[in-house]
Amino acid sequence: SCLAAFPSDDGPEHFEELNGMMEEVKKNFPRWTEFKNNPVPVDASPLERMREAVGGQVRKLCIYDENMQKAPVVHFMCYHKLRVRMLTHFYSFLYFEDWKHDLWSKRFVRDHLRYSDEIQCAAARIVAALRERARKRDPKGNPHGEYDSFHIRRGDFQYKATRLEAEEIYENVKDELTEGATVFIATDHAGKPFFKPLANHYDIVFLKDFKKELEGVNTNYYGMIDQLVASRGRIFFGCYHSTFSGFIFRIRGYHSQKDKLPGFEQGTLHHSFYYSGQKDKNLYTEYTPIKPPYFSREFPTSWRDIDKGIDELSQGSSEFEVESE
Repeated sequence: SCLAAFPSDDGPEHFEELNGMMEEVKKNFPRWTEFKNNPVPVDASPLERMREAVGGQVRKLCIYDENMQKAPVVHFMCYHKLRVRMLTHFYSFLYFEDWKHDLWSKRFVRDHLRYSDEIQCAAARIVAALRERARKRDPKGNPHGEYDSFHIRRGDFQYKATRLEAEEIYENVKDELTEGATVFIATDHAGKPFFKPLANHYDIVFLKDFKKELEGVNTNYYGMIDQLVASRGRIFFGCYHSTFSGFIFRIRGYHSQKDKLPGFEQGTLHHSFYYSGQKDKNLYTEYTPIKPPYFSREFPTSWRDIDKGIDELSQGSSEFEVESE
């Protein structure tokens, strides 16, 4: 119901600045469509960034004021009778007046709320094995051993519209994938016969096909390893509404910024799709601001231009250290 707003500095005058900006935004309240394929620069003015942050959805600020700052505990209530629960991305309802604080918080999550080295290394071994497999199958046409990937959720998933049969999945993805390509499938579906319509066209493999690379690894880590391996696919198809798929898309977003892949300026992902049908298929190929349903997908604001200003911060730190000496 509100946007958690963090002032650029301490003091009542800064809290009033935020309230004043919100009143200004309300004079010409924006719709989220205003920012579709038209993102506000990450270092834009506080007012412009607030306009996109509210996006026609939120009309109230919850300011991190003196009382909040002095509180020993901040409790995020979860109470089903009031339809209150924390089921959304960490960045969905956070606004920082200082754009550098905003990007720092996103880098903190990217760089520190990550899977352990044991999980990362196990995934890296499987990625290497997958690339070697793909390279051997087509040494001339695929010298770098690129593979494609899926996350296909079946199991107890409540969204029936995404529980497609494999024949329908194939029809939805065949225009993007190369016949005979090596395809890694992360899934909670145990039976291989289900995937036969895909196996008729692609060299499909699963996590359980890499017993050597997984030797000694805690089986509780398998889901996380699935995510990391799927995130490195050349083309990835995920399951709409699945937060498991969502995190794979966010990881791919991080890589797109580092590698400056096509579309990185706007945070778009040109080789990442949903397999559930044409309506959702290309959501990541265009910039969309944060909007409901928030949890159903990830949004480019979590990775777009995330490292902007980091060189200046590093230089500033070095200058401070020299002066201190």
